[in-house]
Amino acid sequence: MSAIDNFEALLAQGRDNALLRFSLGNEYLKQGDAVRAAEHLRRAVEHDTQYSAAWKLLGKALTDSAAWSEALAAYRQGIAVAEARGDKQAAREMGVFARRIEKQLQP
Repeated sequence: MSAIDNFEALLAQGRDNALLRFSLGNEYLKQGDAVRAAEHLRRAVEHDTQYSAAWKLLGKALTDSAAWSEALAAYRQGIAVAEARGDKQAAREMGVFARRIEKQLQP
């Protein structure tokens, strides 16, 4: 049984929470399914809007699925969360990713 199977089984049992959704999103991203990863990561940040690692991974999943505007919005939200929590490294990393997207979106 794969990690995804295990996590999906927990979800089916009603154990829905931010960490489980983050873990599912991470596993789907590892397998190259950025769209499905983004679905779970969106749910992770719905469960816990202060989960800066989930915002960062959501930005990556959206970037990997070429949803540039959504990715930029996720990174910006993640930066705000990380800064509010004092997580300077995460804020810095998301800032780099956000600037790359901003450059791509410029005509």
